[in-house]
Amino acid sequence: MTKQDCIFCKIARKEVKTENIAETENFYAFPDAHPIAKGHTLIIPKKHCTNIIELPSSYGNELLDIIKKVAEKILKNENDGFNIIINTGEAAGQVIMHAHIHIIPRKKGDNVKLR
Repeated sequence: MTKQDCIFCKIARKEVKTENIAETENFYAFPDAHPIAKGHTLIIPKKHCTNIIELPSSYGNELLDIIKKVAEKILKNENDGFNIIINTGEAAGQVIMHAHIHIIPRKKGDNVKLR
């Protein structure tokens, strides 16, 4: 798959419309198309990277800032907590080969099963 065909690259280039939950110079956050829980959000780098290992280290602080921004929105939305998940490689459950971070809202007793 090329960067031109990658759905997350298309979202980052705004060729595919999504709700903008948060955005920085190098990252974009939007709702997961198949949420595990209400408010499940994905954060992607705008630059194509197959996985988190390929992400430039210089993006570290900016990534942490957008994770915190999304997490704060989740907690303000009557959630008790959240999970941060990064799947790297097919064996770990990565389906789209573009780095992405899942932020999954949690409520006490929600019975959400993380796969």
